[in-house]
Amino acid sequence: MPLVMGVDSSTQSCKVMLTDAATGAIVRQGRASHPDGTSVDPAAWWRALQAAIADAGGLEDVEAWAIGGQQHGMVALDADGRVIRDALLWNDTRSAGAAADLIAEFGADELARRTGLVPVASFTITKLRWLRDSEPENAARVAAVALPHDWLTWRLRGFGPEDEAPRGPVLDELVTDRSDASGTGYWNPRSPPAGTDGYDRDLLVAALGRDAVLPRVLGPDEWVTDAASRRVGGGAGDNAGAALGLGAGPGDVVVSIGTSGTVFAVSEHRTIDPTGTVAGFADCTGRFLPLVATLNAARVLDAIGRVLGVDHAELSRLALAASPGADGLALVPYFEGERTPNLPDATGSLTGMTLASTTRENLARAAVEGMLSGLAAGLEALRGLGVPLERALLVGGGAQSEAVRAIAPLVLGLPVVVAEPGEYVALGAARQAASVLAAG
Repeated sequence: MPLVMGVDSSTQSCKVMLTDAATGAIVRQGRASHPDGTSVDPAAWWRALQAAIADAGGLEDVEAWAIGGQQHGMVALDADGRVIRDALLWNDTRSAGAAADLIAEFGADELARRTGLVPVASFTITKLRWLRDSEPENAARVAAVALPHDWLTWRLRGFGPEDEAPRGPVLDELVTDRSDASGTGYWNPRSPPAGTDGYDRDLLVAALGRDAVLPRVLGPDEWVTDAASRRVGGGAGDNAGAALGLGAGPGDVVVSIGTSGTVFAVSEHRTIDPTGTVAGFADCTGRFLPLVATLNAARVLDAIGRVLGVDHAELSRLALAASPGADGLALVPYFEGERTPNLPDATGSLTGMTLASTTRENLARAAVEGMLSGLAAGLEALRGLGVPLERALLVGGGAQSEAVRAIAPLVLGLPVVVAEPGEYVALGAARQAASVLAAG
């Protein structure tokens, strides 16, 4: 029974899954926490990865592995393979001005055409521009730029600073995958022309002020080796890893209801959206993963539950006791502004209030329908770009609500499959590891 390992190095924690390569059955697992914050020393991720592997019983009987992780974070390395400064994570917004500067210089249409993305503060390209403008001494030291999962893969393969890693600081051994590369803002998700690596070096230079080593982008079944000659896959960004772990294919749209919401579909064709509503990511299988993000998701239900003084189970019971449409009561749930549509200063509103409609049941129903309507707007944005949508796969904490599961097909307009709770990013990475183990 060959074992493979999949890792999810997320914002909050590191999860490790060891699975049977043939069946996908989980054999062992481990976990370790990450520190809070939007700017984190990557050494904390490395310690957590080692701890989680130990918690899972170690690597000795593992034959292949891959790492999935949070997208977009900037890990800047000097020529000796040392981290120059704390990594800016996807949720660090200090580079919002840098995003606006890049759009002003190149134009949203041109950036979308070249990379599939219109820059926002999340993306790596904006963090590099911020580094250039705000910390020029650190920017001048940058020899290589990696993403969180790229860097962890490099370290676990045995590379790093001379005094920390047996294989030394070989920057050219940095590798990544299509999905994470597509979230940088300086890589084009279409098939690169012969003799090129897909990176848009002009955009990298415009951001950082100079060229640098970037991770080699591995194809879906390409692999490298670690110091023990195990096969190592290219890994995945978190959403692409989840899609792989869920077994999502063309026609599927994953609707993730967590603190924020994400709507992403597996597509055979690349998308370009100059409005920036849909990010034109790639997936890790050779396809594409157009994605829409919303700010308001499960916490909408938390907020209305607090107003009504009920737990989630009772909120569901109330919502399901009301009629569809909540007798005209409608909640626009922009409690924290909104990203889709782009209304950062918006607030929530409750309309359609009459003596008849303003009941506890209708308020609960309006909360569920309002939250799902925000996610449905993401589906419409995907449809507008010609992405075929045939069924929705519902995941995340919010998907455990009975009312959400019952009402989602009505609001989303698609058949809904509710996935069992699981660590799908780690399972997707394990599935990739099994694939490279089976490759010739």
